[in-house]
Amino acid sequence: MIAPAERRALMHAVALAQPAVVRASPNPGVGCVITRDAVTVAEGSTAPAGGPHAEVDALRSAGARARGATVHVTLEPCAHHGRTPPCVDALVDAEVARVVIAHPDPNPVATGGIARLRAAGIEVEGPLAADDPVRMGVAEQLEGFLSVVIRGRPHVTLKLAQTSDGALAPPTGERWLTGPIARAAVHRWRAARDAVLVGSGTVLADDPSLDARGVPVVRQPRPVVLDARLRTPFHSRVVRPGAIIVTTDRAGSSAVDAFRSRGCEVVFVPAGTDAGVDLGAALASLAGAGISTVLAEPGATLASALVTDHLVDRLVLHVATRLGDGRPRCAVPSPPGAVWRTERSGGAGPDLVLHLVPQPAAVAADPSRAAEEVA
Repeated sequence: MIAPAERRALMHAVALAQPAVVRASPNPGVGCVITRDAVTVAEGSTAPAGGPHAEVDALRSAGARARGATVHVTLEPCAHHGRTPPCVDALVDAEVARVVIAHPDPNPVATGGIARLRAAGIEVEGPLAADDPVRMGVAEQLEGFLSVVIRGRPHVTLKLAQTSDGALAPPTGERWLTGPIARAAVHRWRAARDAVLVGSGTVLADDPSLDARGVPVVRQPRPVVLDARLRTPFHSRVVRPGAIIVTTDRAGSSAVDAFRSRGCEVVFVPAGTDAGVDLGAALASLAGAGISTVLAEPGATLASALVTDHLVDRLVLHVATRLGDGRPRCAVPSPPGAVWRTERSGGAGPDLVLHLVPQPAAVAADPSRAAEEVA
């Protein structure tokens, strides 16, 4: 059991990791705190891909003070050569005395750090229990990384704005369903995700830009369009460098070349049963493109398909309570047997905001539990 001072150091490491989650993707954003006699001597967090990991960042700051020190890290130090050398080697070379770990690394390529540290004579405490609040906080931070490793696809947040009675379109005379506070929240969600996903129908109807505006941005999310027959107009605002168009072999080669000439990445996946793209294959292709978190903002058809195929990890429901006939219902029906747990709820001006996660598939819905099984 870790001491109170070590728990505080781990909690500080979690706070250090938060800004790194976006900038480090698709690598996990990790925080590290090095202490001697319960006094912090150095701290660090993961740099963008190719840069130093959190442990190395902190060790460089600590210098000779790392010898005999205690290292607190949010994720098990990696034990493989990737873009950078193994973090366990840096810890062994620095001659640290103890490493306290919040969450295990379920990545079969990188795991083994704990065993390597112990083999070198370094005391290791952790990982924490799966229901420990600190570890659960780390699991939420790393939900994208864990989803890619465990499920082979990005973590998907589905955002829907609806009237109280389940309509997804504003009534005649209204431009917006929700108010400015709720709309600003959507841009914060976009800024914190690797990609924003819609179907070609949404592009044709609304011509969205799918970028984050009016909020601090580390880097803009990549727009993703699921478009089985490449119906997306070339002049659409999403057609820009960095965009990903997911299509099928129904797409014409001339259209594919035209999208690529505009800087888009065109990805081919099998067709689905409804003449669209195979959604599971589409999401797996995004993981292959280095995307670990997706905010889906589709229309009703694609939203329903994502829910039905159990590909939604969090549903963020913005309900315009001032609009509708007063009979509450969700715009997207759940498949038989599906249960949603309220993660949190609150208000955004006049609108109600619900964060829901699917149940009872607890392992699929809870990356921390899934990581526990894999580890």
